[in-house]
This record gives sequence, structure tokens and C-alpha cells, in this order.
Amino acid sequence: MAEEHHALNLSQGAPNFACDPKLIDGVDRAMRAGHNQYSPMSGVFALREAIAVKTEKLYGAQYDPGTEITVVANASEGLYATISALVHSGDEVIYFEPSFDSYAPIVQLQGTTPVAIKLSPDTYHIDWDEVAAKITPKTRMILVNTPHNPTGSAFSATDIARLTALTRSTQIIMLSDEVYEHVVFDGAPHHGMARYAELAERSVIVSSFGKSYHVTGWRVGYCLAPTALTAEIRKIHQFMTFFADTPMQMAFAEALADESSYLNLGPFYQHKRDLLAKLLEGSRFELLPSAGSFFMLARYHAISDESDSDFVLRLIREARVATIPLSAF
Repeated sequence: MAEEHHALNLSQGAPNFACDPKLIDGVDRAMRAGHNQYSPMSGVFALREAIAVKTEKLYGAQYDPGTEITVVANASEGLYATISALVHSGDEVIYFEPSFDSYAPIVQLQGTTPVAIKLSPDTYHIDWDEVAAKITPKTRMILVNTPHNPTGSAFSATDIARLTALTRSTQIIMLSDEVYEHVVFDGAPHHGMARYAELAERSVIVSSFGKSYHVTGWRVGYCLAPTALTAEIRKIHQFMTFFADTPMQMAFAEALADESSYLNLGPFYQHKRDLLAKLLEGSRFELLPSAGSFFMLARYHAISDESDSDFVLRLIREARVATIPLSAF
């Protein structure tokens, strides 16, 4: 519909501008140097080393490139391989709605029960008392996402403290989707699992280069996890994709040497967030805070009482702007 009505498309969580030309040059060099065949199943070692260095610098966490870091074909594969490896029939997986659309289907495909907890529509933060009430002896995993797609909320130190307390002395695994780890606003730190040793020792962290380097079509991500969990994840990864694209891995290994290539991402997107917010000042939209990610929510109750799906369709037809209804998540 956006194409049909020549609408400005704000409905896709992907950049619409070019990546750094140096990254393309890196892929070109890798291809011309002959890096066009299979890479090791767990990823090009130079890239795993670079990820380890980055993670220790940012979060003070040491991951062994040999046994605790796995390069995957994309973050979605990392999520699937992790859930498939670590949860089984009869288990329950707690996750939070609205959510990225693959979480529940992946859980269901394992014959496992997804347990959805609704985020508060006032703040879109987690009600940890409700989480405590939903944890049962069958709870095998809690799936978290910070910064959050699609609400733009982000974990605070309080969230981390509650999650740590609730899962202490349990066998619950945390699966943490952190593809927007570098898109955090207003000078706040990224409260990811690697920053907190007690959580890191039973967490799988999934991240993505596509989001950090504006190359979502290149499809390279990675998983960080303790050795025992990594061994299980790799058993699934081996028979899903086996490895990620080799020349792209080489280019990312080179790019990570320049910290500014990812540390400048927060201010870059914050400028875009602030510009959108300023341009919508005085309108009848009520913008909700965005603490990180690509996303910003807007309430429209002062404009219409239509359902969000109907309102979005009318926006495309009449205003020629495409957005996504929150109910889709």
C-alpha cells in the first residue's frame, strides 16, 4: 500500500541510507583476497576475537572466542538456534508483549508453551511482580529485549536487580535480544546481561551487525553464552546454516577495530529521534518516550477512535505516511 500511494515509509525497522563506504571496501578486499569459501562453523576466529575485545571493553565481561562466541547467519537464527537447543516439550518460556514477531512462533515450533506478559500501556516497562507470579517449575527461559522493539523502552538498573533476584537459585535461562545495544539515548548505559556477572553466567545474548552498521541485508549476528550453553546452541546452528557469509565476517572483524563505528550510533539515532519529535510538536499525536532502538510510539486518541489497524491504513491513503499498528506485535 505504501508503494501504491507513494507514501513516506516509516513502517520498517531498517535504515534507509548508505552504510560507511569503508565497510564495502572491506568486503571487496576480503573477496579479492580469496575469502569466498566456507568459514569455520562457529565463525571467522578474527571476528570472534574482535567481539570478545569489544564486549570486555564495554561491559567488563570476558568471553572465550573459542568456546563462548558463535557467529550466526543473523540474529533471528541466533534466537531460533538458542530456543531450539535449550527448551523442550513441557517447558514454558516467558516473554513480553508487544514483542518482535518471531518469539512466540519459535517457542511454539519446539512444542513448548510461550507465556506472554503484557507490558504496561502507560510506560511499556515490565511489571516484575507479574513475572514473579508467572514463574512456575516449568519455566525454562525468560526472553527479554533491550532496547525494546517496538516500544523503544530500555532496561534500567532496577529492571536488572529484579530480574536477578527473581531468577537467583533457579535453572532459568535468560535469552537476551540485544540487537539495539548501541542505540541507547540520553547518555544512559546499555543494561545488557554481559554487564552483570550473575546474569551472564546463565544468559544467551544475541546481537546483530546489521543494526549496528546499517547493513540489515548482510545478515550476520552472534551469540554470547557460557561454554555449556554454547555447545548446545552450536549443535543446532551446525544444521541450520552452518556459518555466516565469509567476506562479511572479515569486513566486520576489521570494522570493530574502530570503536567509533559503533559507539557513535546512539547520538546518531538520537538526533533523528529528536528531529521527529520536534517536527511533531503541536500536532495531535502524543509521542511516548523512546529510550533506544529505531522506534517511537505515538498515541492518536485526540485524532480518531478507530482501531490502530484501520487508522494506519487511513494514514497511508490520506496522509501518505506508512506506519505500523502496535497490535501487530
